Amino acid sequence: MSKILRTTLIVFGVLILAGGLAYAGYALGRANAQATPYSPGWMMSPAGTTGGYAFGPGWMMGRGRSGSGWGMGPGMMSGGYGYGYGANVAPLSLEQAEKAVQAYIGNLGIEGLKIHEIMIFDNQAYAEVVEESTGIGAFELLVNPVTQAVYPEHGPNMMWNLKYGGLNHRGMMGGMMGWNWNGSVPEVSAEMAVTPEQALEAAQKYLDAYSPGTTVSDEADTFYGYYTIHVLRDGKTIGMLSVNGFNAQVFYHYWHGNFIEMSAEE
Repeated sequence: MSKILRTTLIVFGVLILAGGLAYAGYALGRANAQATPYSPGWMMSPAGTTGGYAFGPGWMMGRGRSGSGWGMGPGMMSGGYGYGYGANVAPLSLEQAEKAVQAYIGNLGIEGLKIHEIMIFDNQAYAEVVEESTGIGAFELLVNPVTQAVYPEHGPNMMWNLKYGGLNHRGMMGGMMGWNWNGSVPEVSAEMAVTPEQALEAAQKYLDAYSPGTTVSDEADTFYGYYTIHVLRDGKTIGMLSVNGFNAQVFYHYWHGNFIEMSAEE
């Protein structure tokens, strides 16, 4: 057999194998899409005909059960964000979390930011940072209970935040995602197609479908591009979710764990 013929046959075989693998992947994805109303998606996907939004098996969120709904599944975001600390790790105190967040804000070099509230969960502490001049939410942070390291919360805070979501917060995600920041904050309008009232309505419809017995609080905290809302059970805070300000998609923050206490701005 000549060298040219042998090379041609090898190339032809590789092309056939690649085509077979591509078709198999397509067929598997199509079968999965038909088997569940949670269609494959990068972050979120429509959940059947309920009118709510859930998490599809994709790059960020997977079909992993967490609590009463669809939460963090196998994937890139599964580790390092409130998981694997161990049962013996003591939650942070409000004072510890506040000190860590204040230092983090100071290191950013952005004027006019302040802490609006801090919430302590058994997986980590959460902080909402707002603009002093407008009262609008700037970004959301998490604090590791072991190292007290502060980093941007994943989910809507990164993906939907039109003004601060692309900042390099000098943390793990900033470097890993390759975000760049020239030291200035862009001018972005806080006006959104979805009103706070509509966001609360969409959030309650979601909870009715996926977490019966829970309700939303009576206030939606406004960020640039979305809202974040407390979730209540029997009138007490147990967690939070976010609602996109332009299409009303709902994203539950399933990574926090059990709520312990909160210190809101006076």
